[in-house]
Amino acid sequence: MDNNKNNSNSWEDGKLMRHLNSLIVAHLRHNNLIQAATAVASATMIPLNVDVPPNKLIQLVAKGLAVEKDDVLRGTSSSLFGDLNASLPVAPQPSTTAVDFRQLFYFFRYSAVLDTKGVSKSFPKHETRHLSEHKNIARCAKFSPDGKFVATGSADTSIKLFEVSKINQMLLPDTKDGPVRPVVRTFYDHIQPINDLDFHPQGTILVSGAKDQTIKFFDISKAIAKRANRVIQDTHNVRSVSFHPSGDFLLAGTDHAIPHLYDINTFQCYLSANTPEVGPNGAINQVRYSSTGAVYVTASKNGAIQLWDGITANCVRSITGAHGTAEATSAIFTKDQRFVLSCGKDSTIKLWDVGSGRLVKQYVGAIHTQLRCQAIFNETEEFVLSIDEMTNEIVIWDAMTTEKVAKWPSNHAGAPRWLEHSPVESAFISCGTDRSIRFWKESL
Repeated sequence: MDNNKNNSNSWEDGKLMRHLNSLIVAHLRHNNLIQAATAVASATMIPLNVDVPPNKLIQLVAKGLAVEKDDVLRGTSSSLFGDLNASLPVAPQPSTTAVDFRQLFYFFRYSAVLDTKGVSKSFPKHETRHLSEHKNIARCAKFSPDGKFVATGSADTSIKLFEVSKINQMLLPDTKDGPVRPVVRTFYDHIQPINDLDFHPQGTILVSGAKDQTIKFFDISKAIAKRANRVIQDTHNVRSVSFHPSGDFLLAGTDHAIPHLYDINTFQCYLSANTPEVGPNGAINQVRYSSTGAVYVTASKNGAIQLWDGITANCVRSITGAHGTAEATSAIFTKDQRFVLSCGKDSTIKLWDVGSGRLVKQYVGAIHTQLRCQAIFNETEEFVLSIDEMTNEIVIWDAMTTEKVAKWPSNHAGAPRWLEHSPVESAFISCGTDRSIRFWKESL
């Protein structure tokens, strides 16, 4: 009886394994990862053209994760907290046209032989238009979460607020009502250059961080307001700001090596009591929350990328020398918060696995050694965008294959200092050392 039972179990296990391998092959083939699909098909004797719904594997994994999450919440499982990724809540699903970085997570974590090289996608052509100019270098930009507004900050201490619908109207070949002015507000309240901007996730508040050691809150709903209605006085040059998704807290990255966490109702500042040893020049170039606020990331002048728990504010992972001895200039999460995309003055852009801290992908072929360069995703996360300071070009890579798929003249006099992509459409902003602001949108 026992032998029959064991044989039955072995047969069922084999059947299950064959079904799993079929799902993997179909999934890889559907995502144009032909080399990886062929390798798995050959190793498991599964037909390369196996008839399995292409999204079935992702659907089953998502259901499994949901069940695991419920088990954790009920206290029936303790094994999931073995790494940082498992403790992260499930982020909202990307749109159907977006790259699902979860596929990269599973294949990276559980298989060392799979090659994610495939057929690169083509980045659509864009048209560009000069929007406006500051009186000094245009240093930063930020879209509102709904994509209806975009703001730019300058070394001239001013902030310009643009209405995106008016920008789109300006791009039309024939405007019946005469010239369109997309700048709807200009704010003046800082006394030193603006370093970063962010919009409140649910409201009409724009915040700015500046070299004058202040964080200022502007109400964009008031048509005549040109000055801040609230001010946080920090103790350091405020290099970067990021709202928690709830809107109740604000992170500030400063010349101090530890992120400053503010309660925006009381303005009380909290500092982590558990911080890694920081060498010289640990100033934070950028700080960004993940989509759920469960974790945040910092990119520092000493080249480190650090991950911080969004609840305890403890540093949970430090990637020392992420960009060698060069500055790490930017760091952002993928929408599913499983990966971080970083940029550095070593002329590399890197994708890191949040759970293990291991390097997953690297995007090369653009020189950036001087400016506080940004690496960003497009709205679907299918592409990575950055700049080449030497050629004064905007460079685009396929996010999955890492292949460089486009290089465009920036149309700035000198390399752009900042790129910022719309969260809702195929459009982005470039800010130049030539003081100008340009809008880029997919050509119809």
